[in-house]
Amino acid sequence: MSVATADHQGPWTLGDVLALPEDTRSRIELVGGSLVMSPSPGIPHQRASRRLAALLETAAVAAAAPVEVLEAINLVVPDGLLIPDIAVCDVDAAADAGLTIDAHDVLLVVEIASPSTRVTDRKMKPHLYAAAGIAHYWRLELEPAPRLYLGRLESGSYTDRLIQAGETTTIEEPFPIGIDPRVLTR
Repeated sequence: MSVATADHQGPWTLGDVLALPEDTRSRIELVGGSLVMSPSPGIPHQRASRRLAALLETAAVAAAAPVEVLEAINLVVPDGLLIPDIAVCDVDAAADAGLTIDAHDVLLVVEIASPSTRVTDRKMKPHLYAAAGIAHYWRLELEPAPRLYLGRLESGSYTDRLIQAGETTTIEEPFPIGIDPRVLTR
C-alpha cells in the first residue's frame, strides 16, 4: 500500500481516488467510501480480455452500433468507482470522456474472474452495476474451463444465461455477436 493510501483519514471520495498516483501493480476501486484493491491481472486474464474486446468491437462495427469498446476504464457508479475489464460505451460519451465515464453511458460491462476477484465479481459487482442501471453484465470465468455468464438486467437484478466452452451462441443484445468462450483462452 502506498504512503498516499496509508495516510488517508476518513472515507474515500471519488476525487481522492482519482488524485492517487497511477499504480501499475494493482487496480484501486471505490465502494461506499472504502478502497477495494486487487492485483493487476495475469496473462491468461489479459489474453481473454483482449480477445473478447476484439470480438465485441468486430460485432459492434458489423452492426453499425454507436458504441466504443474499452478496457479497464474508470466507471462512476452511484456508490463509487469501478474498473470493469471491458465496457461497451455510448460512442459520443466515450469521445467526450476524460478520466471517467458515467454508468448511464455504458450498455455492457464484462468482468473476468481471477482468483483474487472471483468473490467480488460474483457477489458485489453485479449489485453495483445493477444499481447503476447497466443493462448487461457478463462474467467470464476461466477455470476450470472457460464459461461466460450473460447477465441481463430485469427488475433490478441480473438474470444469467450460461455459455460453456465449445458452445457457440449468438447473442442479440446489445448488438448481435456469436461467441464460444473457448476462443478466449489459449
